[in-house]
Amino acid sequence: MRECGNAGMRECRNAGMQECGNEENAGNANNAGNANNAGNANNAGNAGNAGNAGNAGNVDNGRIDCGGLEIIKFFFGMAEPTKKEIVREMFDDISPKYDFLNHFLSFGIDRGWRKKLVRILDTYKPPRVLDVATGTGDLAISIAALKPQKIVGIDISEKMLEIGRVKLVEKGLDQLITLRMADAEKIPFSDNSFEAITVAFGVRNYENLALGLQEMRRVLRPGGVMLILEFSHPDTFPMKQLYGIYSRFVIPVMGRIISGNIKAYTYLPESVAAFPSGNDFLKILEKTGLKNTKQLRLSMGIASIYVAEK
Repeated sequence: MRECGNAGMRECRNAGMQECGNEENAGNANNAGNANNAGNANNAGNAGNAGNAGNAGNVDNGRIDCGGLEIIKFFFGMAEPTKKEIVREMFDDISPKYDFLNHFLSFGIDRGWRKKLVRILDTYKPPRVLDVATGTGDLAISIAALKPQKIVGIDISEKMLEIGRVKLVEKGLDQLITLRMADAEKIPFSDNSFEAITVAFGVRNYENLALGLQEMRRVLRPGGVMLILEFSHPDTFPMKQLYGIYSRFVIPVMGRIISGNIKAYTYLPESVAAFPSGNDFLKILEKTGLKNTKQLRLSMGIASIYVAEK
C-alpha cells in the first residue's frame, strides 16, 4: 500500500487524474492495465508492490482500483453519501410540503393511526416521553394531550424541526415540548431517562436499525414502553394488490409533483418494501432485549403499531 499510496496517488494528483482517473486513460483495460500506464513494475503493477490483480492492476467498470477504490474516493472527494446523509438531505428538501403530503397521500388515515398510538400510551401514564424521528412534531403534539411532565422530540433534519417549532409556538406547547437535532443512533441522553419512547414512520430510515433500537432501549427506564408506528406489508386480498399498485405508482408520482423532489417518494415505497415487518420485526425487538412485544395491525395491515417493554 505504501507504493500505491505515495507514488500512485501522487501521480494521479499531479497529472490531474490523467493516468489513474479519467475515462480515456484509466477507464479501460487497454490503458489502465498495460505497461505504459499503471500496470508495469516501475509504477504499481508488480506483485511486490500494489499492482497485482487483487490490488492496483485491475479495472472495475472503467476505474482503476489503485490500492482500493475507497482510497481514490477519499482523496478526491468522491466518497458515496451514507444513508443517513441521504435521508437528512431528502427530509430537509421536502420539509415545507411534508405535513400536507402525509395527510394527502394517506387520505388522512395517518391521523387516526397516531391517535391509536396515543390511546395505547395513555394506559402507561408516562411522565417523560422521547419521540424519536419526530419530524415536524405531529406525534409529539398529539401526545401533549396526555399532559406528561416532559416531551422531547429528536430528529436529524433541522429544517423539519424548524417547522415543528413554529407549530409548537402556535399551539402554545413550546414549554412542554422540546425539539432538538439529534441522531437516533447516538441519543444524547443518559441511561433510563424516559418512561416511554415513541417513533412514527422513522425506524425504517435508520442507517443501523440494531444500533438505533439499542439506543432507544438504553434511554428507556425499566418497565417503560416503546411504541413504534410503521408501515407494514398487507398480506390479504385485495388490500395487498391495491396497496402495491398505489405505493409503486401513485405515491411516487403525486409526491414528486407536489414536493418537487424526484427521489423522496420513490424512496418511501422502496424503504417500506425492504423493512422487516410483523413477526420479523418483533424478533428484532426481542433480540434487542425488549419483552412483551406485540403487533397491532392497522387498516388491513398497511401500518402497524409495535409495542415492547423494557
